Amino acid sequence: MKKIFFVLSCFISVFVIAQKNNDATKYASVITQQDLKKQLTIIASAEMEGRETATEGQKKAAAYIEQQFKQIGLKPGNGNSYQQTYNVYQDELKSASLKLYNTSFAFDKHFTVSLFNITEGNFQINEIAYVGFGIQDSTRNDYKNIDVKGKWVMFLESNPSNENKIPKRNSSFLKIRTATLKEAAGIIIVSENFDKLNHSIPSTKGFMYVKKPANNNRTTPILSVSYQAASSILTKMINSYEDLKNIATGNYATNIYLTIDKETNTLQSSNVIGLLEGSEKKDEYIILTAHYDHLGKRGNEIYYGADDDGSGTVTIIEMAKAFSLAKKKGKAPKRNIIFMTVSGEEKGLWGSDYYTQHPIYPLNKTSVNLNIDMIGRIDPSYKGDSLNYVFAIGEDKLSSDLIPISDSINQHFKIEIDRKYNDPKDPNRFYYRSDHFNFAKNGVPVIFYFNGVHKDYHRPTDTVDKINFDVMERRARFIFTTAWVMANRNNMLKRDMPLNMPSSR
Repeated sequence: MKKIFFVLSCFISVFVIAQKNNDATKYASVITQQDLKKQLTIIASAEMEGRETATEGQKKAAAYIEQQFKQIGLKPGNGNSYQQTYNVYQDELKSASLKLYNTSFAFDKHFTVSLFNITEGNFQINEIAYVGFGIQDSTRNDYKNIDVKGKWVMFLESNPSNENKIPKRNSSFLKIRTATLKEAAGIIIVSENFDKLNHSIPSTKGFMYVKKPANNNRTTPILSVSYQAASSILTKMINSYEDLKNIATGNYATNIYLTIDKETNTLQSSNVIGLLEGSEKKDEYIILTAHYDHLGKRGNEIYYGADDDGSGTVTIIEMAKAFSLAKKKGKAPKRNIIFMTVSGEEKGLWGSDYYTQHPIYPLNKTSVNLNIDMIGRIDPSYKGDSLNYVFAIGEDKLSSDLIPISDSINQHFKIEIDRKYNDPKDPNRFYYRSDHFNFAKNGVPVIFYFNGVHKDYHRPTDTVDKINFDVMERRARFIFTTAWVMANRNNMLKRDMPLNMPSSR
């Protein structure tokens, strides 16, 4: 009798597991390439203007995603709101003037102010340290016998004529870094092609940032000037930019008055969050993420971001639709599922960083973060079945449950799960370059799904017509099934493995 009971119990257990898998397969089929394309045609449309963080295009995209979450039947994920907002700052140059004795230089004709990190104030410059090409490395030392601490430094934008022998590290950025480390009071870069730049629409807005510098952490002012302005400042009669290469390095007396006036504008961006409540484990969570921001516009050119990461964004929407339908049919997940599209990824993982610093749901009760960033294209360098693969990144970290779950689900899908980017020596450092990383560094097990890069990556040509929707559908269904299993298992994922990787991007 006991033997019969045991066999019957095993049969019932197998039947229940099979039934659950059938349910996952049934609702995964709700995600179709037709619906993915319909959604992506909107998200990656010209109307969204490339969805750059803290712009009108990004806000339009956020409003659309919120509307979709409402229609699907998700609850607001942040109290009574579907959005979690955070501040973004941007410096705007209000005015700048540069005078040499009593002669004024015209802004954007003979000088500009760096918008990378705008400083402000009134500066009187009585001495310039001219350091030629501004290089100090194993190949040459343009700072030899010149003490630039507390002085304004001037150097050429270009490299010597034998620049093929000069390490690439001697970019303007690293020349600026050298001068800054030497505690220069300010930097003047002589632009090689200043007169050929388009000055019809003067640039006045700097880069966005999320952390205000302390008042005592004053940045180094940086100017770009024409060779004519440099000639006047150094009191040297020259006829071209090339002539500056023959001027001796050293200190030059001058009398410059510089005034920079800026304003810091406070902008806002947001993560869009929807909640599907679980049936049993109401204090535990699965978080599904993708970033909906992209690079915006450059002039009149739109960076559509269909794959990056329109593909992940619309997959989140369609997965939410499938889970919601399952719940309406009496198949609610055991755990709560959080559907979150974040902004600021292209700027430096801002949205996910803000969420993990201000979590709405406890991170220690978040079983896993499944992050989707680019699953609509094919990596032309992929060596296997290019129509049936996905890169899975992060599975070998934090939880020993991750790979076995993926492999068991894949017995049905037969997708090539490529884990090569888990290698700590990956030169691309993909593990650090999407929003899952902010969850991982806070101890939450993660899987990052990715199709690899392609020729349209971060280009205006990343458009909907290039998407492989049949491949994208298969990947989306696989991720949905993984989320289904993780949301319905009896226990949260174990956290039994160390990160074992540097905690920076």
